[in-house]
Amino acid sequence: MLLPLTLAAIIGYLLGAIPFGYLTARRFGINIFEHGSKNPGATNVKRVLGEKFGVLGKRAGTRVFLLDACKGALAAGWPLLILPLIHQRVQPLGVTTEWIDVPAFDTATITTTAITGLIAALIGHSFSCFTRFRGGKGVATAAGGLIVLLPIPALIALVVWALTFHFSRYVSLASILAAIALPAATWLLPPLSPPPLAILATLIGAFVILRHRANITRLLNGTENKFVKK
Repeated sequence: MLLPLTLAAIIGYLLGAIPFGYLTARRFGINIFEHGSKNPGATNVKRVLGEKFGVLGKRAGTRVFLLDACKGALAAGWPLLILPLIHQRVQPLGVTTEWIDVPAFDTATITTTAITGLIAALIGHSFSCFTRFRGGKGVATAAGGLIVLLPIPALIALVVWALTFHFSRYVSLASILAAIALPAATWLLPPLSPPPLAILATLIGAFVILRHRANITRLLNGTENKFVKK
């Protein structure tokens, strides 16, 4: 079991560490670490590039969100696809899978490997080795991975996010409430959320809220930026 977990951690971190927000802003001649909230996440990219380049900049911010979500989906999803596939391919040939220390590829092993991949992707996104261990807050990356692992609770959290943003125009508040709704949904829907995944949702929710500490302070002080319709 050690080798799959190690691979999941390495692949997940490297996927998560790809700084799509930074790279996208650079294409527009902007160092995103020096503008707006100085965060390379999709929200700041969309706000900064949107103000300077209009619709083109806003679309670039949306692409960053989708690419960041794909990082989480890939990090969590590849073990669900690849590990069973390896098992199916080698067993009919009489070849054991002891070489990767997972003889049976049981559900618990595959789930644990997927969880490890997503956690590593979140760490990579938030502390990227490619940007001097600076990064985003992990909302999009977490969303991508959780849609793979916990689709129903993730969709519930997405609805909470969308409604909160629609009525408040605060991306940070929407993300914080979604981070609360996610673990709440997993624990309230136990048939859809095995305990390991419910614990994962709780940890991710806490991580996202922790990454929004400065936003919480600004919300309480009334100084947080809104996304205003133009």
